[in-house]
Amino acid sequence: MEQLAVNNLSLVLAFALVLVAVFVSSKEKLGLSKDILYGIVRAVIQLSIIGYVLTYIFQLNNLVLTSAMSLFIVVNASWNAYKRNPSTQKNYWHSFSAIFISTYITLGILVLSGAIRFIPSQIVPISGMIASNSMVAIGLCYRSLNKQFHDQRQQVLEKLALGATIKLASLPILRESIKTGMQPTIDSAKTVGLVSLPGMMSGLMFAGVDPLHAIKYQIMVTFMLLSTTSLGSIIAGYHAYKNYFNHDLQLLDEEETE
Repeated sequence: MEQLAVNNLSLVLAFALVLVAVFVSSKEKLGLSKDILYGIVRAVIQLSIIGYVLTYIFQLNNLVLTSAMSLFIVVNASWNAYKRNPSTQKNYWHSFSAIFISTYITLGILVLSGAIRFIPSQIVPISGMIASNSMVAIGLCYRSLNKQFHDQRQQVLEKLALGATIKLASLPILRESIKTGMQPTIDSAKTVGLVSLPGMMSGLMFAGVDPLHAIKYQIMVTFMLLSTTSLGSIIAGYHAYKNYFNHDLQLLDEEETE
């Protein structure tokens, strides 16, 4: 099969698509033009650097470096999930524990089952795939928690006044927030193969792998993403809802959480 090649001219022409997004943002006064350009410049720099780093790590095939790179991904994903939490009472370690546990439980099962091997060319990209999806799910969960504690403040106060524990008073909010975090992955699973041909499957087929083998890998990816987003959302949600209460188990004022 002929190998695909992306030359500099291809990249320049593809950049024109970015300019379309910038034009739309400018014309509609969305205020996203700077963010788009900043995001593109940052992505190019980060990908260029990580490309050289991964080339070195893949060639070295060292257990310690592979583990360190995987942990580096988890730490950064946790930091980004933490930043997406609109509450002023947020805690980085809540995000880290949620992503760390959800990522390595899923990754551990894949390695122990023989689905993947503990080599950098498999562990690093799979770690990134798992951690990034967990990061997105947790970010959505945090935003939903913050919004619902604002919108349903009176209901929570009434439940507390009637003697409910903070967990019982927050349970409907907590459940809805976890659901919000998981929903994009569930929706994606429903439409995979019909609407979208996801990255791993498409990449394998680009590389010349038989479509049936590529589909098996994509099914595995779907399973692992459902696992990690559910675990991540649950762990983060059950940590984060407590941030909306003080040590006396009273609901914090809105000014204290925004």
